[in-house]
Amino acid sequence: MNKVKKAKIQEAATEIEASKIFSNRQLNRALLARQMLLIRVKLPVLEVIEKLAGMQAQSPIAPYFGLWSRIDAFRHEELSGLLQEKQVVRMALMRSTLHLVSARDALQLRPLLQPVMDRGLKGAFGKQLNGIDQEVLVAAGREMVEKEPMTFQELGRRLCEHWSGLNPEAAAGAVRNRVPLVQIPPRGIWGESGQAIHTSVEVWLGQPLSSSPDPERLFRSYLAAFGPATVKDIQAWSGLTRISEVIKTLRPNLITFRNERGEELFDLPDAPRPNADTPSEPRFLGEFDNMLLSYADRSRIMDEVYRKRVFTSNGIIRATFLIDGFVAGTWKLTCGSKDAALHIEPFRELTKQELGALFEEGTRMLHFAVPQSAASEIIFH
Repeated sequence: MNKVKKAKIQEAATEIEASKIFSNRQLNRALLARQMLLIRVKLPVLEVIEKLAGMQAQSPIAPYFGLWSRIDAFRHEELSGLLQEKQVVRMALMRSTLHLVSARDALQLRPLLQPVMDRGLKGAFGKQLNGIDQEVLVAAGREMVEKEPMTFQELGRRLCEHWSGLNPEAAAGAVRNRVPLVQIPPRGIWGESGQAIHTSVEVWLGQPLSSSPDPERLFRSYLAAFGPATVKDIQAWSGLTRISEVIKTLRPNLITFRNERGEELFDLPDAPRPNADTPSEPRFLGEFDNMLLSYADRSRIMDEVYRKRVFTSNGIIRATFLIDGFVAGTWKLTCGSKDAALHIEPFRELTKQELGALFEEGTRMLHFAVPQSAASEIIFH
């Protein structure tokens, strides 16, 4: 086939794709496929974390449940070992919120997201830092945490010994947003407790941040994990602005669709887009799961009428479960010295078949969460 004819065929195919309307249900199945929630995968944990473009990690143990729902026969020690071996880290990244990412992605992503960190610092402590030489303050804070990892409370207190009158929280916030800090174990280790202790990622990993981070790679990773998506969706996930400029560069290598509202969706050509009728079994998601925080429009995963029941007024995003691929309720575990219970609160009346499938999945999750429990039960509210 000659080049001219091939180009015309590709152009025609692009026009067809661009005019195609993706329903919320089609977008839902694309999301579930990329999030490995249609069928559990048999992949290394590190590879899954990178395929997910990181995992939200405000709750130290939430990623364990997220990985259990995605990986066949996942074991707690697999993630704990990666944290202890410094192959994955917990640090502030997208939207200036805490994420679990591979060490390799941490060094690549953190420089790209510095504008997000700067904006967050200005919004939270801009007035309190007026008149302070932030470069000197931040350099002092970096030296402290690299010499001795510490909590933000301790860091703020020590900095204020040298900057009298400065709010300790603002002092620690300046270091938190200007220095790439990681939370070190035992924080984030299953079955262990400990305060959030911080040091710099460079010292922790013994490597510098990337000197040539690639924003195109960042957005391709997002589309691979969450696409098809709008520019607003990418912005909501990353916290970055001026997304359109990078998308303009990427556009020749992307395909486009429209959602039900007529908005343009971007996607990778070879990414999975299953049929809307692809079956989906119940799945349990941990607190702050990425899928609820990675879109400007969450309708592909959750009905807006449920938002206030999932997103609380104090900033907690409750653990949820999916029925037929969509958020259908919340759950929580309660553990005593000898027993454990899984509390399930559906948002709608579930069919007998849905209840049965959810009960089976819940039983498996209880065994994962508290395998040593002498007695456990599932309670529907």
